[in-house]
Amino acid sequence: MFADQPQPEAIHARRELLDCIPQLRRYARGLLFDPEWADDLVQDTLERAWLKLPQWQPERGGLRAWAFSIMHNLFVDQLRSRRNRLEESRGDDLPEQPEAPRQTEGLAVRDLDRALQRLPLDQRTIILLVAVEGLSYEQAALTLAVPIGTVMSRLSRARDRFRRELEHPTEKPRRQRRSELLHVAHQVHRPSVPG
Repeated sequence: MFADQPQPEAIHARRELLDCIPQLRRYARGLLFDPEWADDLVQDTLERAWLKLPQWQPERGGLRAWAFSIMHNLFVDQLRSRRNRLEESRGDDLPEQPEAPRQTEGLAVRDLDRALQRLPLDQRTIILLVAVEGLSYEQAALTLAVPIGTVMSRLSRARDRFRRELEHPTEKPRRQRRSELLHVAHQVHRPSVPG
């Protein structure tokens, strides 16, 4: 009679997944700089995670890291499928010179956002996962399916580049940023060939 009823563990896992929504939204918006595409990515991630929740293995890492891993894989898939119609980043539409600044905090946030946007995608991803979302190096490595040493080196390079971008902003042409996204889409999850 109660066979169709969810077990307490499943109910707890579903609640935990729902608690991840704000972090997933923040990560998606940091990756994409397009609120509509980011919201679609979060929705797709939640749908896939909800359906695959019985397959989640707690011993392989926390539910939050697992959800980030699902999002990362969906993001890469979407990049590949949108390669010819990739939307341009909306950050380019922001004026370079501040227009009558009213609040210093708003300008600082804008500068941080622009500096983050100028980072290469692999560096931006690692900054978002570790520095913004608070994932451990191990969780980030599981999420991105890379060795922990790769996480540490990417994070080090990302922090250095982010610091330089904040001190001396440089604007890349749109075409160069688009080619970087496409390059990363081709590189991510490419099977390694034993040499």
